[in-house]
Amino acid sequence: MSLDSIKVAILASDRFELAELEQPLKALRQAGATVSVVSPHGGEIQGMNHHDLGNKVKVDRALSDTRPDEFDALMLPGGVANPDELRTMPRAVAFVKHFADAGKPIGVICHGSWTMVEADVVKDRHMTSWPSLKTDLLNAGARWVDQEVVVDQNLVSSRKPDDLPAFNKAFIELLEHRGVRKAA
Repeated sequence: MSLDSIKVAILASDRFELAELEQPLKALRQAGATVSVVSPHGGEIQGMNHHDLGNKVKVDRALSDTRPDEFDALMLPGGVANPDELRTMPRAVAFVKHFADAGKPIGVICHGSWTMVEADVVKDRHMTSWPSLKTDLLNAGARWVDQEVVVDQNLVSSRKPDDLPAFNKAFIELLEHRGVRKAA
């Protein structure tokens, strides 16, 4: 199957984990999806290779000019500073909450689930993350497990860059086989 009619938003800010944005972006586009990098500001966002500066990535859409109902699915890369900033922005939290409340597919990697915790959308969800988020997710009501990829209905989560092949496969399969609610 192809993702030709699927529109995916990747929500990220500066200091995202580079591999966790670039590899899913490439995989989704190769599968035929239309993917937009959405950020609190336009221009470019700074990627990280763990603790070192990485490449910058072009922003396709500023968050202030973007409605979540324009997209069929959401992807949240990690990196420590990226979701830590996003979870302090009401517009970013509301953007994430829209996808969860609408039952749209969400893919989240590493620290990306911090924004989901802030949106109060992880209760009773089976998830994984970078190990340091285990307590945050458990306190928010999630059921945390240490696996390379976890699929719980419309939610796909992974722990780290090493898990990206499994994450990309599971997220694309979810988009291909699930009755994705089309954007308006």
